[in-house]
Amino acid sequence: MGRDDDLPEIRAAGGLVWRRSGGRVELLVVHRPRYGDWSFPKGKRDGDERDRDTALREVREETGLRCRLGPELGSGQRYEVVDRKGRSRRKRVRWWAMTVDGDGEASGAGSDGEVDRTRWSAIEDLLSGADPLTYDDDLELVHLLVTSGALEAD
Repeated sequence: MGRDDDLPEIRAAGGLVWRRSGGRVELLVVHRPRYGDWSFPKGKRDGDERDRDTALREVREETGLRCRLGPELGSGQRYEVVDRKGRSRRKRVRWWAMTVDGDGEASGAGSDGEVDRTRWSAIEDLLSGADPLTYDDDLELVHLLVTSGALEAD
């Protein structure tokens, strides 16, 4: 087997959608029944689509929300995945802070069937584990959002 640098790369993007509610900052979290996880909306790039457009499209498809992009959060997550045929691939996911464009409310289920529920979770509850996320990498994203300055640009 070759080095990780030799693996084909899957490009994906997503968003940490946030809002202020009752003096707290909340993030939109999605449940994917296929994986039984709670995470943030994301998905694979379509063809030559720009990563930022992928992030906006995936959030809209998975939550029903039209959003505005804020700052990009870091240089992106990279990890190895194994596809259904047992082939290893590198996956790179770029993340953006986002706010809802208008008065939209998450629909609770995405149009693509990948998401069956959504919830707004207070940042402090996510960080404390009182409102758990499935993946530790997602907690790192919450920390990046908090330190990015995006929450002051309201």
